[in-house]
Amino acid sequence: MLLRSDIPDSTVEVSSLQLQVPSRGGGIAGQLLLLIVAILMCIGIVVVYSSGAGWARSMYSSTEYFLWRHLIFILLSLAVIALFGRLDYHFFWKTSRLIFLASIALLSMLLIMKGLHIISGAARWIGFGSFKFQVSDLAKYALIFHFSRLITEKQSYIMDLYDSYIPLLTNLMVIVILVALEPNFSTASLIALIGFMLMFIGGVNIRYMFITALPLLSIAVVYVWAAPYRWARLISFFSDDEKFMSYQVAQALIGLGNGGLHGLGIGQSMQRELYLPLSYNDFVFVVVGEEYGFLGALAVIILFAGFMLCGLVIAKHAADSFGRYVATGITLAISLFAFINIAVACHLLPTTGVALPFISYGGTALLFNSLGAGILVSISGYSKRQAGISLLATEGKGGS
Repeated sequence: MLLRSDIPDSTVEVSSLQLQVPSRGGGIAGQLLLLIVAILMCIGIVVVYSSGAGWARSMYSSTEYFLWRHLIFILLSLAVIALFGRLDYHFFWKTSRLIFLASIALLSMLLIMKGLHIISGAARWIGFGSFKFQVSDLAKYALIFHFSRLITEKQSYIMDLYDSYIPLLTNLMVIVILVALEPNFSTASLIALIGFMLMFIGGVNIRYMFITALPLLSIAVVYVWAAPYRWARLISFFSDDEKFMSYQVAQALIGLGNGGLHGLGIGQSMQRELYLPLSYNDFVFVVVGEEYGFLGALAVIILFAGFMLCGLVIAKHAADSFGRYVATGITLAISLFAFINIAVACHLLPTTGVALPFISYGGTALLFNSLGAGILVSISGYSKRQAGISLLATEGKGGS
């Protein structure tokens, strides 16, 4: 466990009065968050099997190919939640800089391998054989840990331009640029949004962020315009003519329409059968809407809203500033990815390659999201444990 002496005084801001009065809010929120994650995983098992059976039969000659792989990753994810739920989250205070530098090194290695033509196409995955993971997933969490530490350390001068804002912005832009060059514009944009949100919550001067936003938006527009496929996605999104609508979106809207209020029933999706690409991953929400109807889709949205609320409650009751920022960053990251995936499926945002957390098929994404859930449980449990320790110490003094 990280000792109080190992953390600057500005990090541990829990007064003796706060520790003497146990806060049940964080502990209850942690338990409820675990329940929500478990329900989402159960939904994922059913929907991945339903949506992936046709694709698995055509690609691997087995309707259960995706199901068994998904079940294995579910079990691994539960182990990850159990492990990191018991680990003192201050471990990431000690290792935040190392994890951040490792993510930069891996992202740079991907680009070098792409430049040497070792990797063709988008340079997003690294690993050997069946053990591969998307480096941007690691980079997202590395940024949350490192930003949480930096913002905590800089609290006494967080409004300063040169000692606070510019170092934070530089760290953020390094990750965002490397992810964007993979290319992975959607994930790079989401990481940038998470970074700016953490800076805003941490008390960085808003005027500096507004001034920075103008050139960054201009660069983003040029970046989108430079790639014909990205530009085509924007045109298809804003066009009123259905002829220009992307095939994926058109099939997604048909699937959601088929579901009606109550849905077609479990395993009865018509769009999953090779009509809707990536129905078991990026567009898994469409299968939920088609098989379980508007009510089923609404239930999933409510579950993610509940996850976000629990995460924010955990952040509010965290024992120190570092825990508060980490909990906020993880909650925002998972919730943003969820609602953007749903918005894309409903044609409310342009098409992006963002999976639905805890439900979509995809091993490493599920493991990293489970890592985030485990850390949230750790933060909620730590606050409760610290309060209990303080009460025992107070009672001991009173009895002596």
